[in-house]
Amino acid sequence: MRKYLAAVDRHKATSGNRFLNYFLDRLFIQAINYAFFFIFGIGYSIIYGEEFYAENEDQSFTFTIISLFIYLALSFSYFFFMEYYLGKTIAKYITGTEVISIDGNKPTVQQIITRTFSRAVPFDTLSFLGYNGWHDSWSDTRVINGKNYVAEKQLKEEISSIGTKEMT
Repeated sequence: MRKYLAAVDRHKATSGNRFLNYFLDRLFIQAINYAFFFIFGIGYSIIYGEEFYAENEDQSFTFTIISLFIYLALSFSYFFFMEYYLGKTIAKYITGTEVISIDGNKPTVQQIITRTFSRAVPFDTLSFLGYNGWHDSWSDTRVINGKNYVAEKQLKEEISSIGTKEMT
């Protein structure tokens, strides 16, 4: 069981920020998806010398399924790599929020994987309107206001260092 840090909950992102993060991240993922298929279409045209299109229903269904898997892979990759390596997605940069573990540390790979796969649960997107979103609760992570959290953490460190001798 992870140690729970109360300061993390004091600086949780608002529901409005969470909704804005969701909306903007979906826009960015959609833009990445369109860019991927645009590049795919250009590559296909260069290699085969013709447009890519699905004529019959079997090809159309197959293309739809492949497109869905590509979208899911891009979405998973976006959230995993951005949140694990940077602690935030592009939307979180815009809103000034970030993902941390409930103990105040950087989330582990397992936490980010759990968080990312939890987004696939139906109605997870609405769960953040409650106290904690499901992908936060299940992964022991929180989305916080980064500046306020860092300011409180620095203040506590400064207070705890009062009375200690400085090295010269």
